[in-house]
Amino acid sequence: MPTARTATRSARRTAERTTGKAAVRLGAVALAGALLAACGGSPGGASDSADGKVTITVDLFGSFGYEEAGLYAEYEKLHPGVTVKQTDTEDEADYWKSLQTRLAGGGGLADVQAVEVGRIASVAQQQSGRFEDLRTYGAGALKGGFAEATWAAATGKNGEILGLATDVGPEAMCFRTDLFARAGLPTDREELAKKWSTWEGYLELGRQYKAAAPDKSAWLDSVGSLYSVMIGQQKERYHDASGRLVWETNPALKAAWEASVTAAQSGLSARLDQWSPQWNQAFAAGSFATLPCPAWMLGYIKGQAGEAGKGKWDVAKLPAGAGNWGGSYLAVPRAAQHKKEAYELIAWLTAPEQQAKVFRKQGNFPSATGAIAQIADATDPYFSDAPIGRIFGDAAKAAPVQVLGVHDQNIAQQITNALGEVERKGTAPDQAWANAGKGVANTTG
Repeated sequence: MPTARTATRSARRTAERTTGKAAVRLGAVALAGALLAACGGSPGGASDSADGKVTITVDLFGSFGYEEAGLYAEYEKLHPGVTVKQTDTEDEADYWKSLQTRLAGGGGLADVQAVEVGRIASVAQQQSGRFEDLRTYGAGALKGGFAEATWAAATGKNGEILGLATDVGPEAMCFRTDLFARAGLPTDREELAKKWSTWEGYLELGRQYKAAAPDKSAWLDSVGSLYSVMIGQQKERYHDASGRLVWETNPALKAAWEASVTAAQSGLSARLDQWSPQWNQAFAAGSFATLPCPAWMLGYIKGQAGEAGKGKWDVAKLPAGAGNWGGSYLAVPRAAQHKKEAYELIAWLTAPEQQAKVFRKQGNFPSATGAIAQIADATDPYFSDAPIGRIFGDAAKAAPVQVLGVHDQNIAQQITNALGEVERKGTAPDQAWANAGKGVANTTG
């Protein structure tokens, strides 16, 4: 998320990054298999490159943290003759549209293509013929190293393994301790977790903040972020287990919508368009005091708030229970030039040691169960030494196993667009909801 996750280059991982279960289940045999693959071993065929030298191209959206954590340089050192070249796209929606065009034409594809979790059902259920079945290269040995639902989401109808999970998006709440103090609110993360144990408690604190807030500072950035984090707490959101669309009648979704509308109409939002330049600038300006915060958002905050923000931010438990917003996969297209080498790279990048390094550098929470154990005691000095390993680890263990559908991303975008109409244009909620319905019909028909 991530993603989740819509994502910007600094760490945008998508507005609807949702994944399956992030329960911790360590198995010694499975972990050994994952570690073996992490060392670069793969039983799949000869090299695609005649002279042993190869440039592996990697095409991503947002920031996966690999360059930032120095992983490409490390991999090249471990594998003489291999060069890794990354490209990325700032907007996940633009990335996906371009990827679909290139998949249809069969050209212009990288050796490794990222797939946002809101799209993985489309790959597994509708596009399996366009991606390599990673079982060919030995990926079956890695199965026990990932949460069951995360693994299953990238499994095709005939058992094909179509991608390896990079991260998940357990949720918390990030907040500005300096702004809280100026408004006379508590700044202790444990006390706040008790006060906002429900979403109504969170909104009530927001009303108190608004009454005493510093000039030009709102309670939260955007009601779109509130909706996204609330819907991330639900097992069923847009589809049911059979794949049927249920978003219009889902009471949990309507509750998230209504809470977001309430926040907008109560003036608790800074009315910022998430991922916009104005939103980015607001981190340094102190334009909002709280931010619904999947783990991948930590790196984004650091990038936007900069050194001046160090020690001003903290992390607390999310209201109303655990949830997940985000996650992505790395896949190898059938049209890739260096398939075997691409698989070896993604097996290494998604192994526990590398996922733990990315978390420590960027905040992206591991999907590999072995990595989750490695970062359990992690703290972050930028976020007032918050015990981020424990906070996000507990959320990952408790997050629901979510039903993923082929239209998740499109529906989420239509709903957040409609909430933006309420928030920034003053559109009546019933009209905005109807507009969302029209948008969903146009994008899922």
